[in-house]
Amino acid sequence: MVAVSSRQKDSARSGEAGQDRMFFEDLGRRQVIGGFDGGTISSDGGAVLLSAANKRERIIEHFSQCFTDHRDPDLIEHSVQELIAQRVYGIALGYEDLNDHDELRGDPLLGVVVGKEDPTGATRRREQDRGKALGGKSTLNRLELTGADAGPHSRYKKIVFNEAAAERFLVESFLAAVGEEPSEIILDIDPTNDPVHGEQEGRYFQGYYDQYCFLPLYIFCGEHLLLARLRPGWVDATQGALEDLERIVGQIRQRWPTVHILVRGDAAFAREELMQWAEQRPGVDFVFGLAKNARLERLLERTMFWAKVRHVLTGVAAREFDEFHYQTLDSWSRPRRVIGKAEVSAGGENPRFVVTSLAPQHSYKEAQALYEQLYCARGDMENRIKEQQLDLFADRTSCHTLRANQIRLYMASVAYVLMQALRRLGLAGTKLAKAQCSTIRNKLLKIEAHFRLTVRKVWISFSSAYPYQELFLQVHQALTGRQAQAQAP
Repeated sequence: MVAVSSRQKDSARSGEAGQDRMFFEDLGRRQVIGGFDGGTISSDGGAVLLSAANKRERIIEHFSQCFTDHRDPDLIEHSVQELIAQRVYGIALGYEDLNDHDELRGDPLLGVVVGKEDPTGATRRREQDRGKALGGKSTLNRLELTGADAGPHSRYKKIVFNEAAAERFLVESFLAAVGEEPSEIILDIDPTNDPVHGEQEGRYFQGYYDQYCFLPLYIFCGEHLLLARLRPGWVDATQGALEDLERIVGQIRQRWPTVHILVRGDAAFAREELMQWAEQRPGVDFVFGLAKNARLERLLERTMFWAKVRHVLTGVAAREFDEFHYQTLDSWSRPRRVIGKAEVSAGGENPRFVVTSLAPQHSYKEAQALYEQLYCARGDMENRIKEQQLDLFADRTSCHTLRANQIRLYMASVAYVLMQALRRLGLAGTKLAKAQCSTIRNKLLKIEAHFRLTVRKVWISFSSAYPYQELFLQVHQALTGRQAQAQAP
């Protein structure tokens, strides 16, 4: 809900006619009456925490540098940084579409967190804009719809996005967040599907997903997002992966020259070019799933036999592990270390394989530990992708061009980086330290707040009945370094 301004005094007290009143079920002898007369109230009071997290790491400021603004400075009311802040905060607060901003632009609290010195919009140039400090959908869509070749002489859309700069931004944000060089990092790489329901450029019917879709490619390091590339639906699962890994690893190496980098992915990435690339780079290794075949299953026969024996003797699912060197008949240039899992349950045999360049001297030297603790841990990346698509609307790719939809994906990605900063900086040590974005939004951000503007202060009054006050105060202190001060009654 956006902020709502009071139109007249409570008719129950003043006796004035014309006030919209809603009557609900009585409470005993008392009537229950509702009306939109509470004053300037926002349901997004927790946005001030997002603003505090952003100021700690200047996320939106750095991302805004990925755009070139060719507009006439004398005619600008909304800077690029303000437009991006409005869009990113909107996504983080649960507003998925540009259309939402035609109402949100009148919320003065959102104007405060965006950085508008006149958050009520009282001094806007055009009379029809007064009372609305922020931009509407027609202004915001210029971030998405400006062509790559636009310039100062373009008629309407003049804010040009630099995708290469945005790619660097995600990696730089990760490096800054981690800080000191760790001994090892794991880069999880995975494609996913993004369903489409229109005639968007790049859509394609994927039989595997049984729908028209795009196939975006993601790279995460733990909870940190390093890549979100939108790709047409017809591409191979690994298309562009080698180029993106080479760029990201190179950028990481510039800051952390000695860190050990492990690339982890499913069987789609067990390709010669990717494995050979890692093997030729010092300090880079891989662990990929490996599709089963008859030759691999024969190599695992003995181990599968002992798993069957255990299953028969115990009556429960049994797992046995083995490792060996394996080379394909024609696609691999060399034999490689393969871990095999022989699993037998009531459902039958379930052999699984992974291939890795890790030497047996690595910390995951045992076959079972390498498979169960190292490889299977990549499943957590699915939770990060779900946060992107379900909580931060990364799948709202309804623009006609692939370029515009890529920019939308970046807006959702920056919202994720911002929410991750809030989680990492503000929620560490709390019960929400590992919470999903949707949980953080519902418990910390969607708070009723009354807005009041005076000459020297902006007053934000939160609901006295808010159930997570202690947590909110704790997060505020962690983000700002300031303790709340007791106020005399």
